[in-house]
Amino acid sequence: MHAFLAMRQPLLWVSAFLLLMGWVLVSFKPPRTTVSRDAVPRTAVSPNIIYIYADDLGYAELGCYGQQKIRTPNLDKLAREGIRFTQHYTSMPVCAPARCMLLTGKHSGHSYIRGNYEMGGFPDSLEGGQMPLYPGAFTIGRLLQQQGYKTACVGKWGMGMANTTGNPNEQGFDYFYGYLDQKQAHNYYPTHLWENGKPDKLNNPVIDVHRRLTPETATPEAFAYFRGNDYAIDKLAQKAQAFIRQNKSGPFFLYLPFTAPHVSLQAPEAAVKEYIGKFGDGEQRTERPYLGEQGYASTPYPRATYAAMITHMDAQIGQLMQLLKDLKIDENTLVMFSSDNGATFNGGVEAAYFNSVGKLRGLKMDVYEGGIREPMLARWPGRIKPNQTTDHVSVQYDLLATLAELVGYKRPFATDGISFLPTLLGQSSSQKQHPFLYWEYPEKGGQLAIRMGNWKAVKTNVRKDRTTPWELYDLNKDVSETTNIADKHPDIIRQANAIVAREHIPTHINEWEIVTPKTKPAN
Repeated sequence: MHAFLAMRQPLLWVSAFLLLMGWVLVSFKPPRTTVSRDAVPRTAVSPNIIYIYADDLGYAELGCYGQQKIRTPNLDKLAREGIRFTQHYTSMPVCAPARCMLLTGKHSGHSYIRGNYEMGGFPDSLEGGQMPLYPGAFTIGRLLQQQGYKTACVGKWGMGMANTTGNPNEQGFDYFYGYLDQKQAHNYYPTHLWENGKPDKLNNPVIDVHRRLTPETATPEAFAYFRGNDYAIDKLAQKAQAFIRQNKSGPFFLYLPFTAPHVSLQAPEAAVKEYIGKFGDGEQRTERPYLGEQGYASTPYPRATYAAMITHMDAQIGQLMQLLKDLKIDENTLVMFSSDNGATFNGGVEAAYFNSVGKLRGLKMDVYEGGIREPMLARWPGRIKPNQTTDHVSVQYDLLATLAELVGYKRPFATDGISFLPTLLGQSSSQKQHPFLYWEYPEKGGQLAIRMGNWKAVKTNVRKDRTTPWELYDLNKDVSETTNIADKHPDIIRQANAIVAREHIPTHINEWEIVTPKTKPAN
């Protein structure tokens, strides 16, 4: 019997491999838009590129976007010295798929990863990451490697562990440091981070950030349990600066997906002290402690801690910008900043108190504007004029096409994006426009959204009822999406239905399939 199984096992592996390859060829047709970059590069010297990606930062949580309570002096300066986008979108309102679409240039009807498919658990012993990116994916890192760039990802990955096909070192990045599993990123004082496939032990105890407190147990010692010694944001900033120093002769690409201000609410004590007493209620100006009622770490100063996390990240960005000047590579470095989705709703975060999304509706996990419209800044001295604001409608799956045009990438590649390089360089007359932007989000009941010009069509609760009616909003008059006018514009609704039918490619994960499901929804 054992001999029979030994003979049969290779055949099973071969069969599985052939089935997998057949599925890849059939299911993963490239999007219709194929881009060929035959133009002469716009730059005489390939610039260094830094793309900084915040985590759960709301549209209005920077001073340059109207924030009144949280200080962000360095990002505000970056905005003054460059260009600020007012209608820039994430590709998806949650972590892993937003990152996949950013790096691969695909919208959510075509992307390989479309949801937070969690593997493993929270303890170190169960660290398993998310759905791994498939082998050989064409990422921004891979494109720039082919153009002679040294590439690094420093921060949160969320597309597979080092022992999977999603290993960032196998997906276009020469160097990786940070969190591979985004569940581990719930803790800013982890026992380890990852460096090129190996754990880098930090000077922190084991912390269960989901341990709850009660009013009786909420002592100073109990709150101190959630603090360690090595703060992850600081470690990421140090490694990012080291990579820049090592590659200052360039060209280099640094993808810097910081984890702030994603919950848990954890920040260095010195950073929190700057805000203590400023956000309290009543005459005493004291805050109500957060005891973990909605998950994540407890803190006696939830508002001060949240603000501190953003301001502390801003300070690290300021240090990075100063390093570019010290190394005399500032003028040959394009720096961009955005966020993966809107402000969160859990873990003690009070988005309403901070007016985190301004006038927009919705938060993280919503396809309404508050969940998907993001801050976007870009700075490049001598190339991008300072004090610029643009209302060009763009999306993060545009970044691949933008950088391809920037560096003069000449090989054809498939993308749903459109380069916004002309907008960056002040050449708006040559800027192409999207006929539509597309969101297909399988979580939180299943949601669809399409933006066509100023029209925004939204459909929720799709998993339960695919025939649920569309909502329609005129963003030019109703950016808060308060007045549904779908019944007055059946022609726009027909266009929305046609776009979904044309743009959706079935996914390989049944839980993500909300447009053409083959099984009945769970009760």
